[in-house]
Amino acid sequence: MDEKFLGKLSDKSSEEQYSPFPEGYKIGQTKYVIITGSVISGIGKGIFSSSLGKILQDRKLKVAPIKIEAYLNIDSGTLSPYRHGEVFVLDDGTETDMDLGSYERFLNLHLSKENFVTHGQIYQKLISKERNGDYNGRDVQFIPHVTGETKYVLRDLALKSKADIVLVEIGGTVGDYENLFAMESVRQLIYEEGQENVCLVNLTYVIEPHHLGEFKSKAAQLGLKQLMTLGLQPDVIICRSQNTVTDNIREKISMNANVPMEKVFTARDVDNIYDLPISFRTQGVDTAVLNVLNIDDKFPANGSKSLKEWTENNSVVPKKEVTIGVAGKYTGTSDTYISIVKALEHCANLLEAKLNVRWIETTSIEEGKTKAKEEMQGIDGILIPGGFGTRGIEGKIACAKYARENKIPFLGICYGFQMAVVEFARNVCNLNANSSEIDSNAEHKVIDLLDEQKNITEKGETMRLGAYKAIIKPNSIVHKLYNSLEVFERHRHRYEVNPYYHEILQNSGMVFSGISPDRKLIEFIELPKHKFFVATQAHPEFKSSLLNPAPLFDGFVKACLGKAFN
Repeated sequence: MDEKFLGKLSDKSSEEQYSPFPEGYKIGQTKYVIITGSVISGIGKGIFSSSLGKILQDRKLKVAPIKIEAYLNIDSGTLSPYRHGEVFVLDDGTETDMDLGSYERFLNLHLSKENFVTHGQIYQKLISKERNGDYNGRDVQFIPHVTGETKYVLRDLALKSKADIVLVEIGGTVGDYENLFAMESVRQLIYEEGQENVCLVNLTYVIEPHHLGEFKSKAAQLGLKQLMTLGLQPDVIICRSQNTVTDNIREKISMNANVPMEKVFTARDVDNIYDLPISFRTQGVDTAVLNVLNIDDKFPANGSKSLKEWTENNSVVPKKEVTIGVAGKYTGTSDTYISIVKALEHCANLLEAKLNVRWIETTSIEEGKTKAKEEMQGIDGILIPGGFGTRGIEGKIACAKYARENKIPFLGICYGFQMAVVEFARNVCNLNANSSEIDSNAEHKVIDLLDEQKNITEKGETMRLGAYKAIIKPNSIVHKLYNSLEVFERHRHRYEVNPYYHEILQNSGMVFSGISPDRKLIEFIELPKHKFFVATQAHPEFKSSLLNPAPLFDGFVKACLGKAFN
């Protein structure tokens, strides 16, 4: 694209064009890979994006991932875990989609708000500009303004990250009405940047009906046709399926989508997602993508030694098993606690153990349908994760009590931390205690809102979000696990341990092993006479990675296996 045309696109006074560029942006300096999905949702675009990023990193390319979400929410913070999986929190406090957790774990990156955008954010920017009179009397429209702002976000990330390649994952499925803004935006991006600077990858699902015993590609063909009706021609196709698709199916898809056979690949279901990068490398996915971008010769693969080592480190043959109970109220889908599960897997893998997760539905305990003692038989440890609301709370408290009294290794995360404090206050300090979130009339609100939170009514971005520092108590269990007296972990909560009860809890035997720098907030607690009883107000699972597992999780899993954890 020539500079004259670039200048025209950047002219805000043009009646036909509105395509703002960040200052200093140069077309061609950064390449883009657009990743879409067709046929079904939940096809695995986030894992593919992470895997592709991994093999591009292995070729010495700097990558920057971004997720474009179609919903009108400003962020993921107010979404139901049942509908959308966990809310993943970044260091800067941005509440995002769980796919950013995959990006961070695979690519060993700490991402920020620049790596996540929603339809709601785009509209928020447009409305703010319109109210400020920034459009000089023009009518604000889907095209060019929504698309212009979306392209700006992508280019701004490219400029700020100085990435060689920006990986753009578009949420949802081809054909979803709500993600048309993203589809049209990337169509324009391809036109403006030039086809040699953008590669479009489509993940399409190839069904294999059990009653037929063979693959059927028609749904995949129709999904690709629908993509092309939007003016988007895929450059690379990834055929997702339960089993490896046949060459005959690949040929059909190739012909119907005008994509050469050598750029149609397979991605069958695998037991270990960390096997995927080396699988894609073996098939030549990265070579095909870089060939489209005309830079294959500039970034040679140089073999796959580092990728094989990375894969082997995360595919250890287990020599033993560990069963850990996760006591929550969103146990119907593992996506709700995906970072918790991944953090446990990281630790179990390094300890050469097979992880078995037993989901304990605390609502059933609370309603008397079962008992904590019954649910916790045969487990090696219990973890109570984060959450909100009142449902299932008494079940969580019952699990914490059983673990404390029976010396079962215990790890409390966020809400699990708070419930451990309530349980201790009730049954050790003999207080009629609760959290004010659960019972605003409780006699002893050992968990309560801080004064600065009490007048806040809005839900979005009003909690304590992001990475905060904690000062660690010397020679505590937490100190030994982190091997540091200062710790930064990510937070997502509104309630805290009530300062009025700090002394009472400590006098009864609870150790505050981590506090905020101003000494007002309790970050970590532990019970020293227990086999392993540790809890934190933070979410250490968000920073756990394959070869650098979260220290608290590492100590917890070691305790569950009967190993020394310090």
